[in-house]
Amino acid sequence: MRAIHPDADANATPIGAKLRAARTSQGMSLGQLAETTGLSKGFLSRVERDETSPSVSTLVQLCQVLSLPVGALFTEPEVQKVSYADAPRINLGGVHADERLMSPRGEHRVQLLRSELEPDAHGGSDLYTINCEVEVLHVIDGRMTVRFADRSISLSAGDALTFPGREPHTWRVDGDKPATVVWIIVPAPWSGSA
Repeated sequence: MRAIHPDADANATPIGAKLRAARTSQGMSLGQLAETTGLSKGFLSRVERDETSPSVSTLVQLCQVLSLPVGALFTEPEVQKVSYADAPRINLGGVHADERLMSPRGEHRVQLLRSELEPDAHGGSDLYTINCEVEVLHVIDGRMTVRFADRSISLSAGDALTFPGREPHTWRVDGDKPATVVWIIVPAPWSGSA
């Protein structure tokens, strides 16, 4: 009697994308990985597309070459959803601004804020700074101006502005209509966990 090979489990943990991400983040081509491991490019390509499963020893070898713990391939990524309705209101000093923390409390790598701004909303008359490396402001709806020490930049819906977080600045809504904006701050200057 001939052994029957079971079909691949449809619920098996896909590891190919994680292996590909580890390889490409290191700037390594598929050919370089093949040369280093002695495995064929075709086989490695099928592994990265989850079309075949490597043996345990091959998987360990790939992880060693990619400096990736084997266990990292099988852990669930930490994914956190924040609904606008449940997002905590915060006050970063904006006047006539409803600001919500859209990134999870305790997240220190990045902070996402959504601001619903009334027509007369502003960040104050004095320039201020935020203790971060980079700020990105994306205007979803409305118009606003960001003022720096040496210039002012007008933004309309769809525009984004990126600048150093420690650059003194302030902002104001332009016109007689409200605005909706998103601020991305890297790293998070305040985690909201305290």
